[in-house]
Amino acid sequence: MLLRRALKEKGKKKKVGKDRLGLAVYKWKAEPAVAVLVSAAAVVSAKQAWLPVIETSGLWSAYDSTLSKAKYIDLTHTIRPDMPIWRGFGNVTFSPAINKDTGQAFAYATDGFVANAYKLTTDQMGTQLDAPAHFNAHYAATDEMPPTFALRKLCVIDVSAQAKKNSSYALTVDDVLGWEAENGRVPRGSVVFVRSDWSRTWPRVDTDVFPQVSLDAVQFLHLQRGILFHGHEPLDTDMTPNFDAEAWILGHGYAQAEGVTNLHLLPPKGCLLSTGFPKFKGGAGNYVRYVAVCPENWPHGVSPGQVPEAPMQHFEEALVWNAQKGYRSRS
Repeated sequence: MLLRRALKEKGKKKKVGKDRLGLAVYKWKAEPAVAVLVSAAAVVSAKQAWLPVIETSGLWSAYDSTLSKAKYIDLTHTIRPDMPIWRGFGNVTFSPAINKDTGQAFAYATDGFVANAYKLTTDQMGTQLDAPAHFNAHYAATDEMPPTFALRKLCVIDVSAQAKKNSSYALTVDDVLGWEAENGRVPRGSVVFVRSDWSRTWPRVDTDVFPQVSLDAVQFLHLQRGILFHGHEPLDTDMTPNFDAEAWILGHGYAQAEGVTNLHLLPPKGCLLSTGFPKFKGGAGNYVRYVAVCPENWPHGVSPGQVPEAPMQHFEEALVWNAQKGYRSRS
């Protein structure tokens, strides 16, 4: 910053082209007397030297003009010990974290803080992102998935009407083509979520009979449309004996989302999807926070500043351990 400021004051700017990202590259011609700080250890005197400066990409401006006014919608189930889980996995339990020196639970009164301990019997529960390693040891585990999953275009294909008539309805290629007839081609590199409304009765859901995504549909989306990944509301992709669609997706190195919710609050196109997940070493799946970022005129969701953020909301009722529920709650 000191370098750029000094050259602006004493020099002249010249555009010399663009970098490989398409950003404008400038050089500043400094006057002989200009001396600027270029590091913590060196000061250089520029004598008719051309010094490169790369212009910023405008991401902060994009945030101010668009994302700061957008509507944010949570598409994630809260993880709790009584949530639905695939029948092959054991029960999940929460408990207060124990001080190993005293054998007592950490408490506000004695320690100034509290902490929880979680017995998670699987990384395949709730709202999740399956890594390919879930089915194929030669593809990425959760800690090996790229950070470029963080933000993508989101398409929502609605088959809730079909699922209402047939609880095991499976998304078809025709459903995808029908969506495209109204909304345009599915963008390459986007995320496609399949709305079935299965999650609207959560946690009272049927994990054995549920709306599916057909093998033909996922192959079409990946091979013909080049999507990043697809997602669905149930905890599995399909009900076939060998998990045909899921096995093909993960076995070929693709990821998939499961257990998403609130898709009925989204438009079919126009939103972005924010994906955040931890990096469990060698993980086969991940607990995920999916958030849809929708246009500011969309009637659902909240915008930055509309809810307490810093500081966050203060509650009259304290958060206490509820032994009957098996987790901390305010009632």
